[in-house]
Amino acid sequence: MIGTRAVCGRRLGLALTGVWLLCAVVWQRYCPHHPLLVPLLAAPVPVLAYAYRGRRSRLVRELERAREVAVAAQEVVLRPLPPRLDGIEMAGGALSASRGAALGGDLYEVLATAHGVRAVIGDVRGHGLAAIGTVAAVLGSFREAAHEEAELAGVLRRLDRALRRHFGDDHGEEFVTVLLLEIGPGGELTALNCGHPWPYRLYEQPVGPALARQITPGDVLPPLGLFPLPAELPLAHCTALGPGDALVLYTDGAEDARDAHGTFFPLRHALGEAAGSGPIIPAAVVAAVRAALLRHTGGRLADDIALVALRNDRCPLPASFTPRVKRTSLRS
Repeated sequence: MIGTRAVCGRRLGLALTGVWLLCAVVWQRYCPHHPLLVPLLAAPVPVLAYAYRGRRSRLVRELERAREVAVAAQEVVLRPLPPRLDGIEMAGGALSASRGAALGGDLYEVLATAHGVRAVIGDVRGHGLAAIGTVAAVLGSFREAAHEEAELAGVLRRLDRALRRHFGDDHGEEFVTVLLLEIGPGGELTALNCGHPWPYRLYEQPVGPALARQITPGDVLPPLGLFPLPAELPLAHCTALGPGDALVLYTDGAEDARDAHGTFFPLRHALGEAAGSGPIIPAAVVAAVRAALLRHTGGRLADDIALVALRNDRCPLPASFTPRVKRTSLRS
């Protein structure tokens, strides 16, 4: 709206200035016996120019304030991740397909809880500013349920209920893909997946790029919002995340990004190159992949993109350590 007002103001100022100049030229051409009227007609021109500059400055200030408010609101919804939580080093970042927006339809969060480090990443149907309400509903529910629910299945059911309340009775084909992860004290990794891409695991290499492999540990449920959750939820038990190893969670906009020739972005290769050799640094991985995505697409994104890198920075546990055993029933 501010941009529209600025354009209208600029056009009005130029139009009025042009009218005054045209009147001055016509009067000089056809009324040569009254030359003093020319400066009288041209006098309002600098006044109009000054008024136009003042209006433009006010609109620029309004736009800057609106951007500051938008950035603050976006950071409340999609909070910056801390660099480290409970022995897990991490970094996250998002790219919006909507011009001028830092946040779109992708979401992520990582929390340290009494049940382990829990992470969520999701993708709302559609993209851009219109999806922020759904992003806020899912993240708000996760931030509460992750601490209160002992089982990952309970967290997912809470997200499903919150989403259905948000959509209401007539939500059409709205849905959200969601991946829930839990990292135990010994690196034990469990997951629940609702229509979301499985993450990549990065293995540190002493020489050359890190080794990147996509994990596919179990069944995938439909996205949240399309169908009711089943009584039994397929909890996936993944290979433990060893010290120094990392996981990269992402939304499908990263794999679906294309260049001008229609070539898909080589995510697996980009992850290995971004991690490089030696210790894996999550912030460096996220920054390098983001830069590679923008180069590949020329900055023209067709979908929102989110990336989260998690590295196990804990010391190996002694052989005598026995993790707390949780209940195994996943029935509601």
